[in-house]
Amino acid sequence: MRFAFARLSASVLALTLVASCASGPTEEERAEQARVAAEQARLAAIPNVSLNSNVIQEAAVYLAFTRDMGTLRGGFADAASIQEALRRGAAYDARQVSRGLVAYASILAMQSPEFVAGVRANATDRESRNALVARIVADPASAGRLPGADVAAGLIIGTLENDIRLLREAADSVENDAYAIQADGRRDWARVAVPEREARLNTVRGLSRPSLAPAEEAARLSAAVQSGSGLNVAAARPRTPPYPQSVENALALAALALLDGAGENARSNTDALMYDRASLDCFESSKLNLFQCLAASRPSYEDMFCLGRHVVRDLGQCARGAALPTGQITVGAPTQSRADTTPRITPRTLDAESPVVAREPEATPSSAAPAIVTPQTAVPTPTQRLNAQTQAPQS
Repeated sequence: MRFAFARLSASVLALTLVASCASGPTEEERAEQARVAAEQARLAAIPNVSLNSNVIQEAAVYLAFTRDMGTLRGGFADAASIQEALRRGAAYDARQVSRGLVAYASILAMQSPEFVAGVRANATDRESRNALVARIVADPASAGRLPGADVAAGLIIGTLENDIRLLREAADSVENDAYAIQADGRRDWARVAVPEREARLNTVRGLSRPSLAPAEEAARLSAAVQSGSGLNVAAARPRTPPYPQSVENALALAALALLDGAGENARSNTDALMYDRASLDCFESSKLNLFQCLAASRPSYEDMFCLGRHVVRDLGQCARGAALPTGQITVGAPTQSRADTTPRITPRTLDAESPVVAREPEATPSSAAPAIVTPQTAVPTPTQRLNAQTQAPQS
């Protein structure tokens, strides 16, 4: 009896389950299923953000070096501290810094929500995404015409302007101290000739090689690439094209990264976009000027000047020339100035009957004779003494 009752209960439960399945999901369940499906489709349409490690490393090297140079100040305590700062300033490779400028600018562009949305709005599926990647690779300037590119360009330019200002302040401090220290009796050591000048120059030349990026800086930039935040960027003021070459390349590089087109398998494209002839020429010329300055430098205060002018200031000037738009002079329509038309000299008619008598020239008093100054006898230089001992050739 008990077994029969159990079988009956199981049958009733099975019929209940079948009935519930036959009735289907409720309206709320169907709405939730539709919402989940739409969200999954939206996420599938959004490409992954990919930026290869080479770009991030170059950006980290540039950022770490420029921020370090922006902290330099005058007031060196001794000659050794000048040489230490000089070694810090010379330890960069012109090509790496040039590439890092574009790489860092591309990461700055990815901090613009307007640019991120504008890029993704043009890549709603795999086909449109691939087409946009191909278009940017063929014509990098096309990235500057995407929605939000003007905001991203303004963010790049504004942030770099702040960095350049810090470099200019550092250069002013070092260069001004190079002049002030010459009259500072408390720092007589600055007027003493630098020992082993040739060895110092060779050391500086040997430091001009690529360096490894600080791990902490690279990790911070990598996180900013994925999150679109975390960097101390300037307030974006939209900038319209045309853009400088480095900004144009940075926008293209950022767009490719947002389209999953700048990963490890796309290094050939990203390497090409990081190349900027203008900044490379400037950084290479700056390094040559540094070598020439140090070759001619004698005392420590001249080394200070070389550091301030051909490392810190040139670093900012090269970034400004490559990434910031040149100033434009606008000339308005010419306007007529309100001038007084009344003649200053009123002509008077001469009396025709009055004879014109030529006046005798007046004697002009002669100027006083110049005072005779007795020349001071100067102490002859070694070269003058050597010349005095040399007899003139007989005619």
